[in-house]
Amino acid sequence: MLVVRPALPADYDSLMELAVLSGRGFTSLPEDEPTLRARLDLSAASFGGEVAPPEAWYTLMLEDAETGGIDGVAGVKAGVGLKRPFFSFRVVTLAQSSPVLEMRFDHQALVLVNECSGWSEVGSLFLRPEKRKGGAGRLLAQSRYMLIGIEPNRFAEMVLAELRGWFDADGSCPFWEHVAHKFFRLEFDEADRMSASTNGQFILDLAPRHPIYTGLLPTEAAETIGKVHRDGEAARAMLEREGFRYQGLVDLFDAGPTLAAPRDEIRTVKEARRLTVKLGEDAFGEEALVSTAEIGRFRAVRAPVLVDHDSAILSRDAAEVLGVREGEIVKVKA
Repeated sequence: MLVVRPALPADYDSLMELAVLSGRGFTSLPEDEPTLRARLDLSAASFGGEVAPPEAWYTLMLEDAETGGIDGVAGVKAGVGLKRPFFSFRVVTLAQSSPVLEMRFDHQALVLVNECSGWSEVGSLFLRPEKRKGGAGRLLAQSRYMLIGIEPNRFAEMVLAELRGWFDADGSCPFWEHVAHKFFRLEFDEADRMSASTNGQFILDLAPRHPIYTGLLPTEAAETIGKVHRDGEAARAMLEREGFRYQGLVDLFDAGPTLAAPRDEIRTVKEARRLTVKLGEDAFGEEALVSTAEIGRFRAVRAPVLVDHDSAILSRDAAEVLGVREGEIVKVKA
């Protein structure tokens, strides 16, 4: 059985392995030991209630309960842009007209904005390639919303998700090469590392202050604005099923799209029910997403559940993996 659980400092080796596998452009999983260790420490403090709720960053690990192997990672930031600006490009339409010529032209442009400060963010969703079928990705993705739904007031009223932008087969990023690099004059990997591991002052110092007209860009760069990486299509589909929508915002470095949704309208947050655990036979009922109802001891699985009024009848194996006993409360999303 697969279980989603809080990350621990002891998960460093597994997290670094996933970071290496994630490849270029996965900003939230840098191949940087101090950054990853600090993230694990912050996650432990967040689950332990040792940091202010808006500053919490919860990191989740997907574990095979039988082998102990780590197959994936995901995360929830309670608040972004609180200590450093959260910059994006907004794709806008600028209208220009000439009464003399009786002409009007609409130009698409990119404008630097800091609109999402204070929002919560779901991200860092990555699975080993061989584990991307069979529902593991869905379990890991939805577990983030189950976490948010336990205590919604710990999170912002708006939740965003950034998706990795387009990279060519040779690993190059057209938007970076033709646009962002002109401003930052760094290699992509170095800029990506600095974005994840510093206070982002270099972005504040060097990001463009004036609109960038996309019609002046090379076609290969303009066509990737808002385009998802080939490995991110499934993640986008899962987000959209939950109610997330493209907001006209893209990443500064790779032009990947930002999707967002009101917290209380996220499908899993809205539909998950609080039920009382009853123990039953080893396997019966429809498979459902089940989590604990406390952030401090969060766990989530997919398992057969028979819902009987206000009770959730679970197998003993599922209850053991979740760490719950009969009479305790769980959250269930059919």
